[in-house]
Amino acid sequence: MADDALIPLFDVKLEQEHLDAVADTLRSGWLTMGPRTQEFERVFADHLGAEHAIALANCTAALHLAYLAAGVGPGDEVIVPPITFVATAAAARYCGAEPVFADIKGSHDLGIDPEDVARKLTPRTKAVCAVHYGGYAADLPALREICDGAGIALIEDAAHSPSATPVSDERKLGTHGVAGCFSFFSNKVLSCGEGGLLSTDDDDVAAKVRSLRSHALTSGTWDRHRGHAHGYDVVGLGYNYRMDEPRAALLTARMAGLEADIAERRRLVHRYRSELADVAGITLPYEDDEVDVSSCYVMPVVLEDHELRDPLRALMLEERKVQTSVLYPALHELTAYTDRASELPRSEFVGRAEITLPLFPTLGEAEQDRVLSALADGIHSLARAGAATGG
Repeated sequence: MADDALIPLFDVKLEQEHLDAVADTLRSGWLTMGPRTQEFERVFADHLGAEHAIALANCTAALHLAYLAAGVGPGDEVIVPPITFVATAAAARYCGAEPVFADIKGSHDLGIDPEDVARKLTPRTKAVCAVHYGGYAADLPALREICDGAGIALIEDAAHSPSATPVSDERKLGTHGVAGCFSFFSNKVLSCGEGGLLSTDDDDVAAKVRSLRSHALTSGTWDRHRGHAHGYDVVGLGYNYRMDEPRAALLTARMAGLEADIAERRRLVHRYRSELADVAGITLPYEDDEVDVSSCYVMPVVLEDHELRDPLRALMLEERKVQTSVLYPALHELTAYTDRASELPRSEFVGRAEITLPLFPTLGEAEQDRVLSALADGIHSLARAGAATGG
């Protein structure tokens, strides 16, 4: 990469075997959900150690069906963190329920705070969604105790976590609750453009999700195509949440390199953390031992002075050509969710102070050094300018 080339937030490099898998699918003449989708489901279930893996159109669909399978309906509440993508909360509204926001632990841990979850429980609470931010495990033991004690479902939003575990538990994220929800969106650790998956060990949940993903039909197109079924019934209100064959083939092909990609992500995150350890004015969420078991989807940095965030991002892009992002603005401060607002000071601060740095397996050390110097120099420059003006 040239010294003056843009360093993107993420990048995807497909190998020839990935392209061949998609091309073979296109040549097969069968493009909708079928044998390649079933193969991917088997491979991913084995990878997770889960009884069932159900491929879906996207992670939003997975969250929606997970909530429905947990019995979430009109008038119910689902407790979610505000520092997450909007789908975590929106899927509750698809069910006729409302999201209730519980604060995160803080700048050191961007996961939902179990103590605040316990405070937000009401007779209407039907589920808690544990978001594994950036591929780092939420506090599952505490959340599981709360959910079991209240008789409610624990759902895992594992969109960032296709191969991660808690520090003290070898079971992969997405296998600790009623259901785990994964994303294969373009910028994810394992990606195919658009796609999702729901994992579960519960046979009844799996059966319901498989039915609902395809209009609650009693047989699928692939079954009828092979002559295994000659018609169908519709047994409920379902959805068109199917994954197609080219995406499933691409995902199966990319699974072979998943662990190597994550190992490189972890190496880059450790290097970021080592080089940033002495930079004043920032907090690095999580600990080194958590990095070692994370899927390291993103590299978050939380500024101690949130007012520096937007000018710093602009400076890094305009002067150093380093792209950054914000994961995420606090949901309860967005227009569609201001009616759910409450006192959530830690989420509000992180939503205004977090910067997401470039991270992808092919990021070179020279490019990473550019990111590091752009961040450190930008903080120093803005702090000095503020001091000079009395800010």
